[in-house]
Amino acid sequence: MDTTVDLDQFSALIARPEEEYRLAAEERWGALERPRGGLGDLERLGSWLAAVQGRVPTRPVERARLMVFAGDHGVAALGVSALRPGDTARRVRATLEGGTPAAVLARRFGASVRVADLSVDADEDELPGAVARLKVRRGSERIDRADAITEAEAAQAFLAGVRLADEEADAGTDLVVLGDLGVGSTTVASALIGALCGVDAASVTGRGSGIDDRTWMVKCATVRDAMRRARPLLGEPLRLLAASAGADYAAMTGFLLQCAVRRTPVLLDGVVSAACALVAQRIAFRSAEWWRAGQGTGEPAQAKAFERLGLEPLLEQRVSAGGGGGALMALPLLTAASALLAELPPAAVDGAGGSSVDGTDAGSDAT
Repeated sequence: MDTTVDLDQFSALIARPEEEYRLAAEERWGALERPRGGLGDLERLGSWLAAVQGRVPTRPVERARLMVFAGDHGVAALGVSALRPGDTARRVRATLEGGTPAAVLARRFGASVRVADLSVDADEDELPGAVARLKVRRGSERIDRADAITEAEAAQAFLAGVRLADEEADAGTDLVVLGDLGVGSTTVASALIGALCGVDAASVTGRGSGIDDRTWMVKCATVRDAMRRARPLLGEPLRLLAASAGADYAAMTGFLLQCAVRRTPVLLDGVVSAACALVAQRIAFRSAEWWRAGQGTGEPAQAKAFERLGLEPLLEQRVSAGGGGGALMALPLLTAASALLAELPPAAVDGAGGSSVDGTDAGSDAT
């Protein structure tokens, strides 16, 4: 298998969302018979959807996918999480069976669910073949004292993420809600974000799975040591992902970049997706324009990453259960924004209605 990764190509391949459609959407909002700005942030969200879809009126969001990347992390052995090391496989099975908050919300809001095991510490037969078909390895090493995975494994995982993004685009997915599952993953994310943002460990270390003060101090020291190892690699994204992240992070980073290449919008969830987005933005700066932040979890590292990315959470619900559940709660906002922009009739002017940017009737959803 060829694991050669050309990161430079992403800057060339990723274009900005189409500005003419954002402006056309704003013109359409202005033609509606309502108080100016009366739909609040839904107007900005609808204009973003128009730009990423490349059309006005917008298409309804109808084929959303919850895409969950799963992997175990060696730092879990230090007791930095309230969850047990090796608990990730159980959480993956619960998601597939519909018994997690994310699975319930996905079902309620009409999003299909897909889980990819990149580095869950489980036997091959513990999870379905479709889930584990791109698995790189079992777990990772402790990032406070060793590389999480090899650079070759990071490249393999990155390309797996690219492949998954292509599969979603080819299947007609019109919005991805990005989730993660992995014990110890918020420690890894905190270290990555702390190193990338140039801040100290205490300012990015949160409570994650609900840890107590003593565990937080252990976690903070682990983040500090991991950041020390990460700093020399900030200019080499793939080596950084190998040394200081893991296969699930590498795959998610590749997935985010290829989604931008394929013009597939993404809703980011918690601190893990924020960390991967920060790495991806360093590879291709324009990629961040294809993403939106679903909700704020209360994790300090997530807030710093979103600030650096220039993204403001659509919701502030402080949901930190993982798996994409927090971002899923923003899905109805996107559905509402697309429906309002597509279906509300412009105010009549001398008895005539408005028209769309491509000349179709403004109240239609013609392609």
